[in-house]
Amino acid sequence: MARSKEFNEEEALDKAMEIFWKQGYEKTSVQDLVDQMGIHRRSLYDTFGDKHSLFVQTLERYESLITSQIKKQITEDMTTVESIRKIFELAIYSDNTYPKGCLLVNTAVELSLLDDEVSQRIKAAFKQTEKLIADLLRKGQAKGEVASSFDISELSRYIHNALIGVRVSVKMAANQKELDATIDMTLSILKNDQSKQS
Repeated sequence: MARSKEFNEEEALDKAMEIFWKQGYEKTSVQDLVDQMGIHRRSLYDTFGDKHSLFVQTLERYESLITSQIKKQITEDMTTVESIRKIFELAIYSDNTYPKGCLLVNTAVELSLLDDEVSQRIKAAFKQTEKLIADLLRKGQAKGEVASSFDISELSRYIHNALIGVRVSVKMAANQKELDATIDMTLSILKNDQSKQS
């Protein structure tokens, strides 16, 4: 008769996510994971597979947490600029619960050229965020907050690239004033256009 698990899988996955986030994939050993997760090595393999499989699961977990966080923070009464600014703020202002920076961006820098499966997953996650920004921009166009002359695909790609850059800056300990200035500059393209139309 199989024994029931003596640990919470979601909590263990969160702990694995944190150490991968802090140290990166290559610098994190299986022993590091076992110690961090508080489970036996056999339990790790039986439940999550090998180190690579566990890492992929932490990326999925991270993406779902970020998506959930964004959906909770963005409300229908926000303007387009307010909504997109909220995405930037969620990406850079941490309560120190988690490591600085973005796990997806860190992983893109570390493994994109070395691991095709991870690279495809990162691309898909980036595309999802870009689509979210595009959806907000389309709503903004419908409400007259974003000029109809904008190509939404190009504009969402531009804003998303800036978001990635800001996430890297956070990792490099850029100060809040500099980060705010970068966000203001990025979003000014929308505000400036609004003023021209009025």
